Parts: sequence; structure tokens; C-alpha cells
Amino acid sequence: MRALPVGDGALLVEVASGEQAQALHAELLRRRAEGSLSVREIVPAARTVLLDGVADPARLASELTASEVPPAPPRAREIVDLPVRYDGPDLADVARHWGVDEAEVARIHAGTEFTVAFCGFAPGFGYLTGLPARYAVPRRATPRTAVPAGSVALAGPYTGVYPRSSPGGWQLIGTTDTVLWDHARVPAALLAPGTRVRFVPQGAEGSS
Repeated sequence: MRALPVGDGALLVEVASGEQAQALHAELLRRRAEGSLSVREIVPAARTVLLDGVADPARLASELTASEVPPAPPRAREIVDLPVRYDGPDLADVARHWGVDEAEVARIHAGTEFTVAFCGFAPGFGYLTGLPARYAVPRRATPRTAVPAGSVALAGPYTGVYPRSSPGGWQLIGTTDTVLWDHARVPAALLAPGTRVRFVPQGAEGSS
């Protein structure tokens, strides 16, 4: 673990893996809730956690790097179900990369329970982990200038859902009508770090 000062009141903590970042994020949230950590924001990323609003970054850095971070606690029982149609334009390319047919891509993806590791890129966009490493896929060689809102996509080890139309280079495998970001909702983002997510096939893939 390495802690780096960011400006006068923030600290960026680097760890070795996404799992360690999730565990550190959970531990820091626990400490703040119990009152032993005074910090305004705790923001996880792929292998870092940013703490903002720190009164004494140097002292906190020393404390964190000298402490052991316990494993992340068991996940909460609540789970967000996202209905999905596996109709994405890159579904065939993903199937070839995985060495399976398109129906099997849908079965594997829908049979996986995901966890939001961190958020970024756009408001409401969560980076979901859960697929085994062998199913990682490269980004498209040429990004699209506009990816439709609700597109379910893969890139590297992550699954994501585009909350609004935007440029993007992820592999599109499906579509959901669920609103990921709504200013009128509290909280506005449907997905937050630590949220469990399950994709529920609709249409032909979801029929029995």
C-alpha cells in the first residue's frame, strides 16, 4: 500500500489489485461510520482510493500504510436486477473471442453475479466485476462516436451500462431500458460501489 498526498487536503491510496481497493474502501467507510476517520469523500477506483477533506494527510498516510486492511465484509443481500436484451452489435465478436455461440454469451453473462467495483467515466456509470478473467475482451479498435443509452458493454474485465448516449469503445452485447442516472431520484445513481447486480434476460433469451 502506498499513500500519496493530493493538494493540501486529500490523499490517494494505491493498492495492488481491485479486490484490495474494494476491501480498503469498505474499511474506510466503516471507520468513518464509527467516527474514527474524519474525511469528506471516499472515492474508489480500479486500484486506488481517494480520500478528500483530510485534516492531516501525512498522519493519515502513516496510519494507513502501517495498518492491515481486513477482507471486504460479506455483501449485502440486496441486489439490483437489470433486465437486458442480448441484442448488441458486438455480440458476435464477443462470442468469437470467447469461443462460444451468441446464446452462450448471454447465458454466461446473465448467470454471473456482478459487483460495482467503482464508478466513473459518466454520472451513473459503474464498473462491474464478476466475470472470470478468461472472459476479458479488448476494447474496439475504433471507438464509436455515439453509444446509445442503456447499452450493456464489456471491456477488459469489466461490464458496464452506458447511462446516456456518449462516445465509447466498449464491446456492446445488449440493451437495458433501466434508467441508471435520474436527477429526480435520491440517490440519482442507481449503482454505487459495492452494489450487487444481476442481468435478467428478456425476450427470446428470457423465455422458458
